[in-house]
Amino acid sequence: MAVDAARTDEGFTSARAAQVMSAACRAAGLDGRGAELIRLGENALFRLDTAPVIVRVARGEPWLPKARVEVAVSRWLAGEGFPAARLVDGLDKPFLIDGHPVTFWRLIVEGDRKATYGELGGILRDLHSMTVPAGVELPSFDPFDKQELRIRRALIPEDHRVFLRKRWRELRDQFEELKFGSPKGPVHGDAHVQNLMVNDRSEVILIDFEAFCFDHPEWDLMVTAVEHHSLGWQTDEQYADFVRAYGRDLYDWHGYDTLRRLQEFGMTTWLMQNVREDEGTAAEYRRRIAALRNDDAPRDWRPW
Repeated sequence: MAVDAARTDEGFTSARAAQVMSAACRAAGLDGRGAELIRLGENALFRLDTAPVIVRVARGEPWLPKARVEVAVSRWLAGEGFPAARLVDGLDKPFLIDGHPVTFWRLIVEGDRKATYGELGGILRDLHSMTVPAGVELPSFDPFDKQELRIRRALIPEDHRVFLRKRWRELRDQFEELKFGSPKGPVHGDAHVQNLMVNDRSEVILIDFEAFCFDHPEWDLMVTAVEHHSLGWQTDEQYADFVRAYGRDLYDWHGYDTLRRLQEFGMTTWLMQNVREDEGTAAEYRRRIAALRNDDAPRDWRPW
């Protein structure tokens, strides 16, 4: 559904995203006035004031294939009764507004608690056991997808850009040598606990299908493993609950260190897209890039 498919390379700021969101709402027959920006990351997420709807605005037209994957995955999981985010009825295709893919999602009314790491392990175990039906076309997991685009567009010092491109080439070489022993299946692609929500009926719901793919389950397990073993973001008890629920600790796998470096690289380039939004984001990016330059240094990164 295209209103203006002209591609834009204009910076993706909160103000820019709000303009696109307003235009998308008009095209969809919704009222975007008073919408609240609740997150600016790979996408901008807005909560409408006038309807129980979340509007998801992607950074640009290169993200359109991902938006189409999100839509296909949501339809499939809804048909299976899997606890996952749902599209708004009648708005189940991406809009393309001034070069930005936009999708509309049913608001999940949150309860009074957050999802646990044990619940994350359980929902990933269930997801990985599913069979992707014919007609749902999923890409392979690509840890380098959009990295060059991020590096080229980010407002960072040139020496940072040079370093990141060099590290990117090193990681590609390591990735080429990586050997998996697990069968491929559905993979979320960004499987951290913040991509689970608990609604007001205490149901745990999986969200954010942008990186969904058909590949090895290790790509999902690496997120929590790195957050625990490298960044220290979970207690030993929380990580043990995750491992117990899923049935595997990725830290014991021979390819863990390669996946750790890939995960940390992606976490840094993701954040650097928003360095001009505020000083807190810029400071956290500087902390992460400094750590990447010294692979043996402790990671005192903050969740973002």
